[in-house]
Amino acid sequence: MKRIFYYILIFSIVLLWSSCRKDFQFSPSTGSLEFSKDTVYLDTVFTNIGSSTYNLKVYNRSNEDIVIPTVKLGLGETSAYRLNIDGVSGKTFGNVQILAKDSLYIFVETTVDINNFTNSNTFLYTDQIEFDSNSNLQKVELVTLVNDAVFIYPNRDNETKVIETLTLNIGGEAVETDLQGRELQPDELTFTNEKPYVIYGFAAVPSGETLTIDPGARIHFHNNSGLLVSEGASIHINGNYSTDQDALENEVILEGDRLEPDFSDVPGQWSAIWLLDGSLNNTINYTTIKNATVGLLCDGNPNESNSKLHITNSQIFNSSAFGILGRNTSITGENVVINNSGQSSFAGTLGGAYNFTHCTLANYWNNGFRQFPSVLLNNFVVDQDNNAILADLTEANFNNCIIYGNDNPEILLDEIEDASVSFNFKFTNCLIRFEDSNNNFTGANYDLNDTAHYEGNLFNQDPDFLDTSLNQLIIGEASAANGQGNSIYANQVPFDILNVDRTASPDLGAYQHITFPENN
Repeated sequence: MKRIFYYILIFSIVLLWSSCRKDFQFSPSTGSLEFSKDTVYLDTVFTNIGSSTYNLKVYNRSNEDIVIPTVKLGLGETSAYRLNIDGVSGKTFGNVQILAKDSLYIFVETTVDINNFTNSNTFLYTDQIEFDSNSNLQKVELVTLVNDAVFIYPNRDNETKVIETLTLNIGGEAVETDLQGRELQPDELTFTNEKPYVIYGFAAVPSGETLTIDPGARIHFHNNSGLLVSEGASIHINGNYSTDQDALENEVILEGDRLEPDFSDVPGQWSAIWLLDGSLNNTINYTTIKNATVGLLCDGNPNESNSKLHITNSQIFNSSAFGILGRNTSITGENVVINNSGQSSFAGTLGGAYNFTHCTLANYWNNGFRQFPSVLLNNFVVDQDNNAILADLTEANFNNCIIYGNDNPEILLDEIEDASVSFNFKFTNCLIRFEDSNNNFTGANYDLNDTAHYEGNLFNQDPDFLDTSLNQLIIGEASAANGQGNSIYANQVPFDILNVDRTASPDLGAYQHITFPENN
């Protein structure tokens, strides 16, 4: 009985409240809306590629609930912008309500075909969001810079919706892969600086061909995309020194296809530049590779007398795995700067032959735990049956280099000792972070007094980098690396990465030191 009385009481209260409640009364807007910004800049997009989603906040500062008769794009249904209000997408909205002292989010996106508007390579596309009309009309501007580009993407069967995958010539046999992509055509084997390039899937350099990339070229990769250099093929990236170190007008830049500032330093946006076993005579000069999974993946050809890859005056930043990953290969590097890698900045695995002179191989990764140091060398790989396959580390020479980072130690010499294979390495006149107070690293490879492996090095002294979080690894006046270079190697690489003569008093690493601004 008490329970029935309780339910009757609650029901009576609800009825009484409902009868006393006044419905919300929405008054027409009076043109007094306020906005979080007067212009929404959607940053730069490529033609026909959708932008990120941007937002605008609309405020009703009054004490009354209001209704906006219309919210629409100024260009109406022809506009290349899209709005989303309260979960509904469109270009025109009627009777949009905002409660007193409340606000409303409007989300904005765009996809623009530059060919509909101009013959120029860049175009400023604009529109407006219009609130109400006549004397109550208020506007918020929309602005987007649109870049034209050369698009390279795999073919797609419109009936089956199957996207083309690569078939590679490996050892004279056609090998099908599951990599989406296609081979570059003869008229695509020179990338110029006239327009940016946007690559979907893997663009493969065919066997017997060379991809040439001109100074100032800009190459952008979609997610899970990259460049692949086939057996018998080559890549020549021919960047030059840039007098404007902000614009880098002559440097070749390879990065993701998201141009918004929030994506400028996000690792792992695309896959890799992959130099397959059998590719040859690959050269890279004055190039920036950023935001990949692996900046450079170099396989095979472990002949130290004729390096498979010669990389000079180049930077590799923000790789989610490795800056350079070599697998039983041969690489020569001069004035190379690598930083912020999810694993190692340089890894020479399964042996090979490596020579780095005046390079800065740093790793100040701060996006989580990393398993490996800045520089990793080993002479094996473990197969799927858990068997170790060994190969010669013919040589690994690091001369006048800085090897540093935010972990300790920053070198790992991971050798499986076997009389059938060699493990040769030497660090000469390098600044290295290696402090082993707990004696965790023992054996002949870590005898820092053995001049066959270590000579003229400095350990655990401050390199005095300008700003590692911004990949600014130039060194200052307080750097322990100043004046510590061996002149023999300095004469082999007489100018630093900024084209400064280093021969009179060579510093370690890729840069001669500078005086930092006072606020640094």
